[in-house]
Amino acid sequence: MFAGVPGTGHRTGARSATFPRLVIVLFTLCLPMVSAASDDADLPTVLIVATGGTIAGVQDDPDDPARYRAGSLDAAQIIASVPELETHARIDTLQFSNVPSTKITPEQWVQLSRQITQRLQETDDLAGIVVTHGTDRLEETAFFLHLTVQSEKPVIVVGAQRPATSASADGPANLLAAVKTAASPDSRDKGVLVVMDERILSARTVRKDYPRMGGFMTGQIGLVGSEGPQYLFSPTRPHTHRSEFELADDTVLPAVDLVFSYSGGEGPQYAEPPSGVVITATNMRCQEMLSVVALAREGSTVVTAFPTGESLGRVRPVEESAPARAREGCPELEGDPRWEGAWIPPLPAPRMTPQKARILLMLALEKTRDRSELERIFTAY
Repeated sequence: MFAGVPGTGHRTGARSATFPRLVIVLFTLCLPMVSAASDDADLPTVLIVATGGTIAGVQDDPDDPARYRAGSLDAAQIIASVPELETHARIDTLQFSNVPSTKITPEQWVQLSRQITQRLQETDDLAGIVVTHGTDRLEETAFFLHLTVQSEKPVIVVGAQRPATSASADGPANLLAAVKTAASPDSRDKGVLVVMDERILSARTVRKDYPRMGGFMTGQIGLVGSEGPQYLFSPTRPHTHRSEFELADDTVLPAVDLVFSYSGGEGPQYAEPPSGVVITATNMRCQEMLSVVALAREGSTVVTAFPTGESLGRVRPVEESAPARAREGCPELEGDPRWEGAWIPPLPAPRMTPQKARILLMLALEKTRDRSELERIFTAY
């Protein structure tokens, strides 16, 4: 019945075949664990610096997303809501602050920039940094970092228009896109970037146009897809490690005010003029212009910026006295004593919003008060 089928040999062959199969199965089962450990080690490291804002906000009323407390969740809680981050980077965190962005001051800009620069320069395996931030002042903080962080590594500023506990929260998707962007080598040497709604925007030109999703559109230079960032343009003006604005621990930024020109305006009036004034204007009436020139004679540097930041402006020379064209255009002010003395026109801020012109003027005045140097800086940046 079993002739020609050596039973012992069959059993031996079965054992012999089973053993390598068992080894293969065990090795295969171990592969995901080995691969996961290897993949994790190969992932870039991204530091998330949390400052607060809506992206860390918690609603008071579940039915009303407009009623919430900004800066309620810490960095660990924000990250926990986006488990997909772990597939793109190894995440470290730093809780810089936890406040609405309206409470962030220029003194804190200096501290934040110094800490970011230190981390990027001293941590070799750090691929980039993501700063979570409230959107009300996001464009200001981003531009300050754009001018002062001394590294070519990516720094991404990200926020949200809806609180973290909202049913339609946009923060998690924005944070994931920001981490992808910070982790990518393609993001190096592009200055500080803002990532919102899968758009990559340059800190030099980004602007919050309205307080809802899609509110950040101006200044787009790329997109964030499933594979990471894709760039269409690169910033050409000096930024980050190409900038001349290096901060020290004891850097104190000079006071610069921001005011509007408006119908019937008399121009800025100060008991003690600040170091600088930025005037948001399309043009100025005669009374405003005389006030501005008088302010410049007292030692303030005056800059004008178009409300939308779209105007190129024109540098006008300093003259020993008021030019005839100015007097002829303002016959109603004939005899005003402010006509006497040097005529010092304001400097224009080309293609720059008033808020950013203020930041650039603060940094410029910390370096110099020479008008020709200030002209150079505003032309270059």
